[in-house]
Amino acid sequence: MNTVKVIGAGLAGCEAAWQLANNGIKVELYEMKPEKYTPAHSYDGFAELVCSNSLKASRVDSAAGLLKEEMVRLGSLIVPCAKETAVEAGGALAVDRELFSMLVTEKINAHPLISVKHEEVTEIPNGHVIIATGPLTSDGLAKSIEKICGSYLNFFDAASPIVSFESIDMSLAFFASRYGKGDDDYINCPMNKEEYLAFYNELINAESAELKDVDREAFKVYEGCMPIEVLAKRGEDSIRFGPLKPVGLTDPRTGKRPYAVVQLRKENREGTMYNLVGFQTNLKFGEQKRVFSMITGLENAEFIRYGVMHRNSFINSPKLLEKTYAMREFPDIYFAGQITGVEGYCESAASGIMAGLNLARRLQGKAPLILPRDTMIGALTEYITNEYVKDFQPMGSNMGILPDLPEKIRDKKMKYMAYADRALNSLSEYLQSNRES
Repeated sequence: MNTVKVIGAGLAGCEAAWQLANNGIKVELYEMKPEKYTPAHSYDGFAELVCSNSLKASRVDSAAGLLKEEMVRLGSLIVPCAKETAVEAGGALAVDRELFSMLVTEKINAHPLISVKHEEVTEIPNGHVIIATGPLTSDGLAKSIEKICGSYLNFFDAASPIVSFESIDMSLAFFASRYGKGDDDYINCPMNKEEYLAFYNELINAESAELKDVDREAFKVYEGCMPIEVLAKRGEDSIRFGPLKPVGLTDPRTGKRPYAVVQLRKENREGTMYNLVGFQTNLKFGEQKRVFSMITGLENAEFIRYGVMHRNSFINSPKLLEKTYAMREFPDIYFAGQITGVEGYCESAASGIMAGLNLARRLQGKAPLILPRDTMIGALTEYITNEYVKDFQPMGSNMGILPDLPEKIRDKKMKYMAYADRALNSLSEYLQSNRES
């Protein structure tokens, strides 16, 4: 019988091991705790929740709730454990961290086909392996991963905010490229001097998120990710001569060059999401919403992802991974979790489910499971493995990555419910058709 090595007993690694074992595959699950800890971890148990105890919204008409429902239908380990150890949190699924970790650890240790190895892995082992070591992969293994990924391993996550296209006021913003060169690929948000100065003053006085020691050290050696608010503090015109430069653009409302321009670039093929170019930031999420909503045309913007800056080792999955989460060049090596570029607890766990399922099916001679794009897991998989995506940055679940609905629904709650209904019906039909294959 084949034995698969799963490296890392976080959310993704536990889900991958669970799926493999439940499909009759022997698993060796490697976890370096308690022999060694990352700077962010402190608890001995598996599936340790580091940043928050919340797995986000529960209702199925939310992106996070839809994701969890899909996971349950695929045989998730962590979602039932979360529900069993839940604490009061309004409409969110939040857990008692220690009870949650204890329960996941107990279930993993009790499975007859899972053998746990408490040791650090510093080289990618031979044979079938799933690497689920998270954003703080230890240095030895990171070097081994870098050897097979070439230049496609990033050590710092400097991401700009992303907004939904439909929330941009296109009566104020406009499509254009500088000097009319190429296609009109950018959305331009023009500001006059008064608007710019009001925005600038709020930006330089906005409250930043506190960096952890490990993030602060990483940031010191990564000069290419200057936060927009730090650049702004170098002078009133610093960003107006940088990412907000208005040269080569004409505001169709005035027929003149604006005083400053914020450009938005298409984030996905369908054009449902746009990122703010040059707006990597360490501002608190609430501050990002408040300050960036002062930009012309973004007054009512829906932020699909806020900007982040922290140590986050992730591979350039669009260049490296198949939709099965296996490497294109090294098909015996699978990746799962945040190291693939998914962002969030459940997103990481969901990628572990898919990596485990697909490796199990491969070993059993079955066809892979590539979920439909109109499911949340399918859309996330498409995003992180789509070679069209440039300047790849991590992505969490959100309705903006799903294909458009055939009909336009103005009511947001009804629209999101329609997305969820379509996704779950599509998932049920797909799983039914693949049950015997």
